[in-house]
Amino acid sequence: MPPFVPFTRREFLTLLGSGTVGALTAPLALSAMPALSRYARPRPTRAQLRWQRDELALFVHFGMNTFTDREWGDGTESPALFNPLRLDARQWARTARDAGAKAMILTAKHHDGFCLWPTMTTTHSVASSPWRNGKGDVVREFADACRAEGLRVGLYCSPWDRNHPAYGDSPRYNDVYIAQLTELFTQYGELNEVWFDGANGEGPNGKRQVYDWPRTWALVRKLQPNAVIFSDAGPDVRWIGNERGVAGERCWSTIRSSAVPYIGASGDDVITALQEGHADGDVWRPGETDVSIRPGWFHHAAEDEKVRSVENLLQLYFTSVGRNSKLLLNVPPTRDGLFHDTDVERLRGLRAALTGMRAQRLADATAVGKAVDARRSVHRIPVRPGSAVTVLELAERIEIGQQVTSWEVRAERSDGPVLASGSTIGYMQLRRIPPTTVSQLYVETVGLDGPPVVTVRAYAG
Repeated sequence: MPPFVPFTRREFLTLLGSGTVGALTAPLALSAMPALSRYARPRPTRAQLRWQRDELALFVHFGMNTFTDREWGDGTESPALFNPLRLDARQWARTARDAGAKAMILTAKHHDGFCLWPTMTTTHSVASSPWRNGKGDVVREFADACRAEGLRVGLYCSPWDRNHPAYGDSPRYNDVYIAQLTELFTQYGELNEVWFDGANGEGPNGKRQVYDWPRTWALVRKLQPNAVIFSDAGPDVRWIGNERGVAGERCWSTIRSSAVPYIGASGDDVITALQEGHADGDVWRPGETDVSIRPGWFHHAAEDEKVRSVENLLQLYFTSVGRNSKLLLNVPPTRDGLFHDTDVERLRGLRAALTGMRAQRLADATAVGKAVDARRSVHRIPVRPGSAVTVLELAERIEIGQQVTSWEVRAERSDGPVLASGSTIGYMQLRRIPPTTVSQLYVETVGLDGPPVVTVRAYAG
């Protein structure tokens, strides 16, 4: 048969919109709330707030594809192929910790259906592999390693399963999928994030599987009440609309629940909503920016010379965390079961670059500022002399909601030259500017409901 050509989530959404595979995913109506008054804007839950403050998490794509040198398997692979002789999840976790990440998410099952834990739902799992003489459990080693290194644990279990014979018999397979999730949610301790997508790519002549997302969400709430749920459409965290590592320059954590009505909804309006959110959104659903450190999501030896540079990773941080999103950076282990040395080196370089930048802080102030009118205020921020400012950081108190609709940073005077500007702030905005020596900054902000409270920092590097 011809090789299976993988496509990105954006391409999959396009296919859905074209009708090629549109019949495969049942629309999931997300509840819409009535219009909110300006004093009742959405705010993050404790779990959402903790999730965003992590800033960086690592995605770990590992499984059968690692051993077949593919991105998407077809489910016919033999479990005998899976044998990572040097697997060391503690090495993954130490690397993540050293990179400054606070959490990791593992692909417990990808689209090929091979389970990285000894599930009771199929023989297509590590229990049928030679690894650890069939007694191994990658999910167990992953979860234990994360906790040993102080990281929070997340899991992804693909709903699309190209191996299980029940797939396509919707009620029967949904029972299988719920059973798999129940194992994952009850055997590995508390989870920080449960990651889903609407992958369902059998094609017009393939199997038609309708996923029971309401049942799935209810299971998460019951068994892992402290975990945030990620999917294209939420309900807790939304996809940012691309896999390039770039959130919208305007990025609201709030979004209209009607804008992405079901997982896999397509169209330019959907992508724009995912990228930017909405100032009048009725739900708090911040964006997660997922991107890989390599061209592919699984390790391929041919890509060992194509790992992102430290400068590129730093730029990704600016276009994700620095645009009110969270960065989910994929780092795939090799067939040995280890992060590649180059990937480890680049991650350490990212941490060093961020640490070096923040060590050169020239200004740090939180103030309501002087009110200009009912919605606008001006902040005067003194700058420590001696170095030129090259990076600006702004932040809102998102625990009380997001409300800045525009901002400007000027040099020296309230009418001085504009150094940077934008339309939203949220958790964090980072801006690089040409080196500028100043004694003070003037920051003007406009809020939805009144003069907002912001924190402003300036760095020399």
